[in-house]
Amino acid sequence: MQEGNAQTITVGTGSDARDIAVLREDGAPGCCGILWLSGFKSDMSGTKAEEIAAFARKTGRAVTRLDYSGHGLSGGDFEDGTISRWAEEAVAVFERVCREPTIVVGSSMGGWIALLLARALKGKSDLAARLAGMVLIAPAPDFTEELMWKHEFTDEIRATILREGRFERPSEYDDSPYVITRALIEDGRNNLLLGGPIETGCPVTILQGQRDDAVPWRHALRLVDCLALDDVVLTLIKDGDHRLSRPADIARLIAAIDRQAEALEAGPT
Repeated sequence: MQEGNAQTITVGTGSDARDIAVLREDGAPGCCGILWLSGFKSDMSGTKAEEIAAFARKTGRAVTRLDYSGHGLSGGDFEDGTISRWAEEAVAVFERVCREPTIVVGSSMGGWIALLLARALKGKSDLAARLAGMVLIAPAPDFTEELMWKHEFTDEIRATILREGRFERPSEYDDSPYVITRALIEDGRNNLLLGGPIETGCPVTILQGQRDDAVPWRHALRLVDCLALDDVVLTLIKDGDHRLSRPADIARLIAAIDRQAEALEAGPT
């Protein structure tokens, strides 16, 4: 990752202000842009983010990446993070940095953040028009409630979170546990989307592995039902896991972004 080229923007005010690392690479005139939104405890230097940046560079398209507060190069403590805070950061980056029609690519929690971004832009016609497409990889809207609190956590874990305000959840990907805070769970309830219609105002492509043990593929079906007013394409990958980072998965992801970008750049037919 080109860390030396990362810029910093401040989101929030007063005691809530935090510095967010943003990596922006401009594209050619007339080309659309791509905004990458990472998953929970992931950052903008991951495999998919780097592959997307390389694709954007090769095709002359702008690409913007950020690290949420408490992630990667950004300031702040991970345990202070909530869905509302991270969504606010994504909105700020979109508004201040993404100047061209933009395809938002969100992975896992980044899919939830992408949908919250679309909701935040509603009523802001100039900004909403800039949201030109969405590609979601194993999207996890409402995961704090639907996947963690209701299904993964035992009564003992729920009691620990309520009593102590935190729970150290073992990570499948590294030695450091994920700290799940009571604030994260309670704030997540203020951002639930799957109970009603969701309207992004743009084409949506969803890539979902059927061997995903973090976000079950039926979760993607619930999301599709909520996106009744949007043009949605769902691809179920029978042997795909949660990360979808194998070469074939990356190729499928790049092709999905490219299809949306080419249709956008071709203009109305």
